[in-house]
Amino acid sequence: MLSRLMSSSIRSLDRECNCTVRLLDDSEYTCTIQRDAKGQYLFDLICHHLNLLEKDYFGIRYVDPDKQRHWLEFTKSIAKQMKSQPPFTMCLRVKFYPPDPAALREEITRYLVFLQVKRDLYHGRLLCKTSDAALLAAYILQAEIGDYDPGKHPEGYSSKFQFFPKHSEKLERRIAEIHKTELIGQSPETSELNFLQKAQMLETYGVDPHPCKDVSGNPAFLAFTPFGFTVLQGNRRVHFLKWDEVTKLKFEAKTFHIYANQKEDRKIILTYFAPTPEACKHLWKCGVENQAFYKLEKSSQVRTVSSSNLFFKGSRFRYSGKVAKEVMEQSAKIKRDPPEIHRAGMVPSRSCPSITHGPRLTSVPRTRRRAVHISIMEGLESLRDSAHSTPVRSVSHGDSFMSSRGHVMDGSEASTSAVISDETYSPSDSVLPTPVAEHGAETPLARHLNGSPCSIDEEKESEARLLKERQAVDLGPGRRSLGVVRSRPSPSSDAEELNKFILSVLRLFLVTIGLLFALLLLLIMMTESDLDIAFLRDIRKTPEFQQFHFEYFCPLRRWFACKLRWVGGFLVSK
Repeated sequence: MLSRLMSSSIRSLDRECNCTVRLLDDSEYTCTIQRDAKGQYLFDLICHHLNLLEKDYFGIRYVDPDKQRHWLEFTKSIAKQMKSQPPFTMCLRVKFYPPDPAALREEITRYLVFLQVKRDLYHGRLLCKTSDAALLAAYILQAEIGDYDPGKHPEGYSSKFQFFPKHSEKLERRIAEIHKTELIGQSPETSELNFLQKAQMLETYGVDPHPCKDVSGNPAFLAFTPFGFTVLQGNRRVHFLKWDEVTKLKFEAKTFHIYANQKEDRKIILTYFAPTPEACKHLWKCGVENQAFYKLEKSSQVRTVSSSNLFFKGSRFRYSGKVAKEVMEQSAKIKRDPPEIHRAGMVPSRSCPSITHGPRLTSVPRTRRRAVHISIMEGLESLRDSAHSTPVRSVSHGDSFMSSRGHVMDGSEASTSAVISDETYSPSDSVLPTPVAEHGAETPLARHLNGSPCSIDEEKESEARLLKERQAVDLGPGRRSLGVVRSRPSPSSDAEELNKFILSVLRLFLVTIGLLFALLLLLIMMTESDLDIAFLRDIRKTPEFQQFHFEYFCPLRRWFACKLRWVGGFLVSK
């Protein structure tokens, strides 16, 4: 009896597993789930823990043992998706950025989106000029420490906060000046809303970059925003397609295609190459989900999409959540007292710290490495002269600041205004983008054991990989990619296309043979049946059919009947 109880308890333990989810404020939520629990169950637990009702903007991200990131699918089993042994570690992130943060119904939702966009600013995914960066940082400062108080905030107090990977002293002084003079009296919730409204106007708001290469082999970052599909290359946005213009998203192996119709029925096809087939599939699924969420009027219009048009080929995927319009309508019906919000304040964060201890040596002159400069695209306010919002050093090229953690400036340049890097868009310490073999500037060397976390591991990239990215940019021709199929491919691309064509023809041949065989079996069954149809009667009268009937079909039927009788008798005797 005792052994039975012990064995049953062991079996119940085997059916359970521990799961840790890192939240946007870097706190952790730990729970025990059944092995067959679906993603929706875990997501509902987290939303209940956060007292969150407007939850359709958020998702759970995890990294598999092959260092490929994924969004947890809520309709499937958690254990089957993780591809690793428990305990499972994941993170909560904003999956669909609200097009208008001010339209969010509840303050708790705005606060969580604020934490995500603040993280994007720190990790270089949100590009902006120095003037915008100073204002955004001042909003963060006001939200976290309140009004300026000379007794509490000594000279240089803004330098103790880490808004970007690196700061310039001039930028820090400008942040403190705005905080002292322009934001007095703003409550934390007002500062957070102003921060979101300012960030929402930037062109890289909501960008979650996927590293790829164009048909010429130049690095590029693909992203999906609330307003459309974006391609960032060098320091510029080289393509932007509104969701209404995007007609189809396709992928095959490592090749990703975007089909679009622009003005005057101008059809374009953009082609890019992901580092791995898994990364390409993740990119495709993200595109399908974002297009459905932002483009459709209601979730009943969502259809299952295929990654290829060929018969019996490709992946199939269907977005299973609500669309943006439905989320807004549902939010308007929320009627409850506002939930209490526990803001993180000045508590140091592991992945996106609000405060750092000890001074940074920002005034030490250093030498800037020679790099290939890409020409600036006129009219792009938030992307002009920018790689990512990473203030480092001062130079004399305008109102922005330089990124690239390994890059430094000449002493003669250190006293003038700071600039955003004009070398390449390379998000520093990003949220574990898809792995890249050659130019993985975003890919951290994280410990991905058992589905490792998407915060520390997710947000600390490898210096070696960053160096490879910079070297790739330095050696590259620095030319603008159009990424269009009409572009002339390299010889390796020709070989890949030839292999794909041969495989497609072989697949089509095998499918055709299978269909013919199935039709032959169907014809035999019809002719051997009692159907009284004219063309079947004519077939039955032919000598060939008579020979087939008596020499092959009848003996085979008797053999099957004998075997069935033997099996039936065996079962009855049992």
